[in-house]
This record gives sequence, C-alpha cells and structure tokens, in this order.
Amino acid sequence: MILTVTPNTALDVTYTVDGLRPDGVHRVREVRSRAGGKGINVARVLQALGVDVRAVATAGGATGSAVAADLGAAGLPAELVPIAGETRRTTTVLGDDGSVTLLNEPGPALSGGEWALLADAVRRHAPEVLVCSGSLPPGAPSGAYASLLTATSVLDTSGPALLAGLAAHPAVVKPNAEELREVTGLADPVAAAGELRKAGAGAVVVSLGADGLLAVTGSGTWHATPSTALHGNSTGAGDAVVAALALGLSRREPWPDILRRAVALSGAAVLGPLAGDVDLAHYERELDLVAVRVVSG
Repeated sequence: MILTVTPNTALDVTYTVDGLRPDGVHRVREVRSRAGGKGINVARVLQALGVDVRAVATAGGATGSAVAADLGAAGLPAELVPIAGETRRTTTVLGDDGSVTLLNEPGPALSGGEWALLADAVRRHAPEVLVCSGSLPPGAPSGAYASLLTATSVLDTSGPALLAGLAAHPAVVKPNAEELREVTGLADPVAAAGELRKAGAGAVVVSLGADGLLAVTGSGTWHATPSTALHGNSTGAGDAVVAALALGLSRREPWPDILRRAVALSGAAVLGPLAGDVDLAHYERELDLVAVRVVSG
C-alpha cells in the first residue's frame, strides 16, 4: 500500500475565465472545488490507476468539512486528522489563453498534539511506500517531514523542508529546476542533483517543465522527454510525476520504465480539468512514445 501525507491540506477552487487581466473585472464561466493539497492529488492519480493507496491529511473548520465530504464522494480512502485551525483554500484561475494563475493561502499552524496525531496515523498504516508532499504549515519545524520519512519514501517539497528531509535518506526527492537551484545555488541540474544525493537522497528526479524529467540516481542518470508539447492545466503535473515515482518504487521497476510512466502521467495531468485528474487515454498512448536518453551510467 502507498500512503500519501498532506499536512497542509487545501480546498482547491478553480475559476475558468476568458482571460486574466490585472485591474480588470472578470466574469467567471465555471467554478469547481475539490479536496486538494499535493499528497491528496498524488493519491487521486494512483487511485485512477487502480493502485492501493491511502491518504493521511489534516482538516479543520468548515473548509475541512468540505474537504471530508469531497473525499467521501470521490471514494478516496483517507484518514483526516482533526485540527483546530481552518483548512486553507487555494485558487487557480484558468484563462482561455492558456494562462494559469495560482493563489495559495498559507494554511493554519498545527499544534504539537496535532503533529503527534499525524505522525501516529502514518505509523499505524505502515505503508510499503510513503509520499510526503507539499508545503509545511506555518510555524512547522523544517525537520517535520524528516521525522516521518523512511528508506522507501518519496519527498516532494522545497526550501528548508527539502534540505532537512535529506537527513532521513528518502529513496527519491522531486524538486523542480527552480527549487533545485534555490537549495543548492547551482545552475547545472545534474551537478545540483548530485549535491542532494551526497546529502542523503537515494535519487533525485528534477521536473524540467516542457523539457521532461532528469533522474540522477545511484545506477545512472537519464533524461526523459515527452513526444509533444501540451497545453492545459499544469497545476497537477508534478503530483502525477510523484505518483509514478511512488508506484515505480513499490514495484521495484528500472528507472527508464519509471520515467516513461512519470512523463506520460504528467502530460495526462496537464490534459485533466483539475489537479489530481489524468487523461488515461493520453497516458496509455504516450507510454510508448516517451524518449529516455542515458546521460551517464
């Protein structure tokens, strides 16, 4: 079983407009809301693939109740840790010109007791693979994820939380290129990923946007690219990559196979209407079209 952890859960609200203009008045064509946060999005993707997955997340206040109701309606197995604060909202504005604008609230701080409940939930589930995703709530120590991670963990976060998590030797970390530069100060992604491996990561998979994925591992370095550029809602693309990494880790697949699935799923997420959705028809087609090139090893 794969377990995802989302300490900074959100209710994702998506607006579709004709085009986003600063200082303008916008008529919203469509409003959609659903439970979100990166770990929940990862769990949705895995559920769509028929994988045994559970989500552990936080929920508080009226927004938390909306999160719980949505997860129940989706049939996504989840354990929600009750918190005193109000679960945050994230707002995505999709323009018909292809623009994607994100507004992310910080979320509530968690008390020591709430953190203990979250950690206890993770231990009780005893997952085969653990996924820790997203930002930490305000006031959380940078080592909060590190206290949960095991040798079969995937860590997708940034900044101090990413650096602190390396001490727990996660199997895979997945920064994007900007996050990687931020924590290493290096522009070369291969060299920067190598620094994260020296600090404790088993493997580093870097999201390069339209240029695909770079994987720097103990057995080699690969660059995987999609067959074609896609336009759509990119907000869940990274979460789809994490889902593929967790699945590949659970199945002990070779890295080229993991990367093919990750790139195919990422594209399928761009074509999905909301973060956590994937276009399974595109995923199946793209699996055989993703190019994986050996960089070294």
